[in-house]
Amino acid sequence: MKKLSIGVIALLAANLGACATVLNGTHTSYTADSRPAGAAVKFSNGSSCTTPCKLEFRRKDDVRADITLPGYKPTYVLIQSKLAGSAFGNILLGGGVGAIVDGSNGASNRLYPRPLIVRLATVDSSDGAVLLDEKGNVVKTVKAHNDSVRADVSKTVGPRLAGLEGSDPQ
Repeated sequence: MKKLSIGVIALLAANLGACATVLNGTHTSYTADSRPAGAAVKFSNGSSCTTPCKLEFRRKDDVRADITLPGYKPTYVLIQSKLAGSAFGNILLGGGVGAIVDGSNGASNRLYPRPLIVRLATVDSSDGAVLLDEKGNVVKTVKAHNDSVRADVSKTVGPRLAGLEGSDPQ
């Protein structure tokens, strides 16, 4: 009986390896929006759109989103790829191989903030842009968000795009 239990556990671990890759895939849909709508968004991965818009991004890539709209201060948001809960499922269920696969291809990651909703500041305002949640509540200023992820994101997008070098339009 003990051999059967060990065999079942081994079989489950082998089949659950790379669970996030199977369940989530390596890409995710990503929504960008602005208040007011109609802002041009250019992403450091080469994508661009006019808000509101929906794109598809790789889960493992940090990205910079530059947002402009006439009459409003230009701003940018650093989008960070962060480890999500599925990585812990791999570890708990014995999928060490799965954790390695999911970690290397980014399937166990999620992008933050997601969705990207920015309330822009008018050019004559002393305020800066803020991030909003899906209900329209202020989460934090774009500057505070960028400052909190800048060091980590700079490792992948580079110090200039992360705002560590040169002018910072915030």
